[in-house]
Amino acid sequence: MADKKNWIGPAVERMKRKGTVGKFSASAKRAGMSTSAYANKVLANKNASPTQRKRANFAKNVRG
Repeated sequence: MADKKNWIGPAVERMKRKGTVGKFSASAKRAGMSTSAYANKVLANKNASPTQRKRANFAKNVRG
């Protein structure tokens, strides 16, 4: 569990500085899906934007 904390803390701090905390969750909510289900949908879609694909991959990694 300590390894997860080592990378997640700096990642969250970067998201706070950029103002992107909650952006992917908001997209999932607009689509009427859970964050996990939306992440799977985005990663399966080859036409998804690179930003959404990165956010989906991050969400999938964080959910454990």
